[in-house]
Amino acid sequence: TNLGNTVNNLSEARSRIEDSDYATEVSNMSRAQILQQAGTSVLAQANQVPQNVLSLLR
Repeated sequence: TNLGNTVNNLSEARSRIEDSDYATEVSNMSRAQILQQAGTSVLAQANQVPQNVLSLLR
């Protein structure tokens, strides 16, 4: 039945959530944050290059 399928799907979804590997997910989140911070740092340094060139030309 439709209700039975819904209950089964909810049970499976709950099981997947409970069984997720939190250590892996935290590691993935940390990696993503580090990559984002590194990208921001690279952009900040790249934005300084034109200013450095201008100051050398003065």
